[in-house]
Amino acid sequence: MLEPTTDPTALFRVRDGIYAADLLVAAVGWLDLFTWLSDRPADLETICDGLHLAARPADVMLTLFNAQGLVTNEGGVFSLTDLAREHLVTGSPWDLGPYFASLRERPMCRDLRRVLETGEPAGWGSREDEDAWAEAMAREDFARSFTAAMDSRGAYLAAAVARKLDCPSGARLLDVAGGSGVYACAVVDERDDVEAAVLERPPVDRAARAAIEQRGMADRVAVIAGDMFQGLPSGYDVHLYSHVLHDWEVPAIETLLANSFAVLPPGGRIVIHDAHLDAGKTGPLPVAEYSVLLMASTEGKCYSVDEMAALLAAAGFTGVRHGPTAAYRSLVVADRP
Repeated sequence: MLEPTTDPTALFRVRDGIYAADLLVAAVGWLDLFTWLSDRPADLETICDGLHLAARPADVMLTLFNAQGLVTNEGGVFSLTDLAREHLVTGSPWDLGPYFASLRERPMCRDLRRVLETGEPAGWGSREDEDAWAEAMAREDFARSFTAAMDSRGAYLAAAVARKLDCPSGARLLDVAGGSGVYACAVVDERDDVEAAVLERPPVDRAARAAIEQRGMADRVAVIAGDMFQGLPSGYDVHLYSHVLHDWEVPAIETLLANSFAVLPPGGRIVIHDAHLDAGKTGPLPVAEYSVLLMASTEGKCYSVDEMAALLAAAGFTGVRHGPTAAYRSLVVADRP
């Protein structure tokens, strides 16, 4: 695959972190979170109960503020840092709360308030006429435009994945919910001895076939129409989930990992390519920022390496390892014993 001569990581961060500032405005302007925490350090459950928040978005919010240096997390208890205590608590002589709150009527800030309170994602891109992402993907027009958007991202990231992916010689790779097939195409381009197929539900499967044909890979990358939640086809040694699991909450991820475990052969491999938080969920800050976009637009968020390792172990996988790719993304890899 062609590769650029410059590094677009900074541009990825602008796009992926676009809602992070709005979440801080919502937390200050609508929740007055930092004043609430100033005299009552609390765990996630207590914060959710006290401020009437849903657990998933509250976790994303607190992870962001931890990465921004506004809160600390000691044994699951969140406390303010000096920075937040001086500048985001009502009554402080240096309180910037009114400065942030003056922007709270921004449409995305209102959307994030609703997401925090209900746990339900907003319409994609905060469009009032747009369905939540999972429902919108069943529409031909949205599926085509969204797949094209993710293909443009993959044009840079897929080469890094292909270089780092440890595929056994002669392996057959299934790119689960592989969108345009850009990752599967990159892998077979990198490795002549690997076969690949993309599993996508209609209507995305049609967009995948067109994109793969345009890349001249139709003879090497097949497309299978199917729903990953209803089971996966057998006959593949490696399952790749690239930017897939971050769209879903834990029960859905458990189903997908169980589906992979059920059909992978002994010695088979599962590969999760995504933006992963560090073990303590203190960063990296760009990943914590990206998690806000996912929290707002999908049913998921960015998961930590430890969270993903625990889910893989619970599904029966062993030998979990982790390594970076590009633009704050990384691979989490495990084996089916």
